[in-house]
Amino acid sequence: MQNAVDQTVSDGLERLCKSRERFISAAPLPGIERMEALFFGNMFAPHRHDTYALGITMQGVQTFNYRGSFRASQPGNVIVLHPDELHDGGAGTDDGLRYRMLYLEPSLLRQGLGAETASLPFVSDPVIADPELASTLASVLAHLDEDVDPLLIDQFVSDIASGLARHAKGPVKPVGLLALDRMERARRYLEDNFDRAVQSDELEEVTGLDRYRLIRQFRACFATTPYRYLIMRRLQKARSLITLCHPLVDIAGETGFADQSHLNRHFKRAFGVTPGRWAELTCEKSH
Repeated sequence: MQNAVDQTVSDGLERLCKSRERFISAAPLPGIERMEALFFGNMFAPHRHDTYALGITMQGVQTFNYRGSFRASQPGNVIVLHPDELHDGGAGTDDGLRYRMLYLEPSLLRQGLGAETASLPFVSDPVIADPELASTLASVLAHLDEDVDPLLIDQFVSDIASGLARHAKGPVKPVGLLALDRMERARRYLEDNFDRAVQSDELEEVTGLDRYRLIRQFRACFATTPYRYLIMRRLQKARSLITLCHPLVDIAGETGFADQSHLNRHFKRAFGVTPGRWAELTCEKSH
């Protein structure tokens, strides 16, 4: 699998890998973000995001702490991190680390699992040797500089759902279609109003549920809470603006944060680096 992915990487990326640290982001897809990371040492402080993080180690040793244990991934292995699980990340050797990662929103994965399925698949071992799953990931990670055909995206989501379910531990707990519909309404409302403070009574009106039952059902469906979901939508927008080299002080106001320090705190908790460091690694004007 390492060779299958490596063969698609241009000479320019190969030179970049040898010369400097960098994060390379692909054009966004609905419910999917893709990126390549090239760095040395310990890059990411402990953090957690509200998506599945699925990736392939390409060069070096990928090390991280996850659910109380130290983990290490060799080239060709698949990484599977569940939403809202605390983890860090770094290069395990002085040679540095290169990997590609895909961030998949649970709402999209749920569509691949089927509406009658409630609990999201939890894979207890985050480092997997699975050529079939690796090939599925490579189908959308191999060409970060190219568009992905919509039919391939649909196939990918279906195949990833099957692959994760194959490795998942624990019973699947079904939920009624009415509850899923209500949680989808809440999720869409948060998407549409991410840049302002959303009140609990607004979500109660949207779903017809009291706020505490809503929180429990939202977490069961999407592996996070409505509050965390709202904050992550702001941070995703902030991250995209940073990549476009917008000033950090302006980004805070544009994405619903009180000020730059408020943005900084939440950004590091979610992504493991500060907004300034992210700008150094992604913004073209920084290079």
